[in-house]
Amino acid sequence: MSHLLPMNSGTDSRFTMQFIATQDGQLLREALQEWSISKRALTSIKFGGGLLTVNGIEQNVRYPLSQGDLVTVKFPLEERSEGLVVEHGNLEIVYEDEALLILNKPPYQSTIPSREHPTKSVANFVCGYFQQQNVASTVHIVTRLDRDTSGLLCIAKHAHIHHLTGLAQRKRDISRQYEAIVHGHLAQDYQTIQMPIGRKESSIIEREVRADGQFAHTDVTVLQRFWLEDEPMTYVRLKLHTGRTHQIRVHMAFIGHPLVGDELYGGSRQHIGRQALHCVSLEMMQPLTKQALHVTSRLADDIQRLLL
Repeated sequence: MSHLLPMNSGTDSRFTMQFIATQDGQLLREALQEWSISKRALTSIKFGGGLLTVNGIEQNVRYPLSQGDLVTVKFPLEERSEGLVVEHGNLEIVYEDEALLILNKPPYQSTIPSREHPTKSVANFVCGYFQQQNVASTVHIVTRLDRDTSGLLCIAKHAHIHHLTGLAQRKRDISRQYEAIVHGHLAQDYQTIQMPIGRKESSIIEREVRADGQFAHTDVTVLQRFWLEDEPMTYVRLKLHTGRTHQIRVHMAFIGHPLVGDELYGGSRQHIGRQALHCVSLEMMQPLTKQALHVTSRLADDIQRLLL
């Protein structure tokens, strides 16, 4: 398999990828599958204004390829999701290329609009940024953060990129690390928590460890044990191997050390007005170039103050 980087030519702003065939007689459909073009994308290309060409000539998916053929895939133009209002606001961009946008999200900002917070979300502001940059895309969230969690958040610039990052997540090829302050002094310097998480029956928001939940795996490393106004606290680094809703918050509460500020799961807001949780590191392969990508973020100021 061989592929080239995305390219756009002239006034055609459709997201375009090019591949070089490596086998004689392979059907275009089979080659596209090897190149991780999803069936959903092929349907969208066929009926939504996309285009498949081999050596510049339009072909259907039953076309037999020859080694060295240049296959061009033009994806249809994307439309912004209904109800996603374009807004312009501050985005702290940590990394950007033709496929990805990685931001440092502040606390108290939603990743996507909700009934309670319909505007000023990351997604609203990214729509405005894409409009300014003439990026023909809607917002595809790769790694979401809770409203009160700060730190690194990854966005794909196209549905196909989102598909590729989804495949990487399922193979656990995207690694995220967080830092947090929790109540109490953890006894062990390192521990791994593998407990299933599911929705609590009495709540539409709260999760809990439960036997019929989804597998969830968190590694916990102690960075510092300290006291704040006679209260024991521990500064920890957490590595997510899975991405369940509220995973870190649920796992830490389950072992008796809820996050400071996390009232939903037993924490106190005496010293901070939100859960003391920040995504400090994101490691992944760039989905097109396959180059290793490692992005970091400094711990948010309100959490830093707890350590002073």
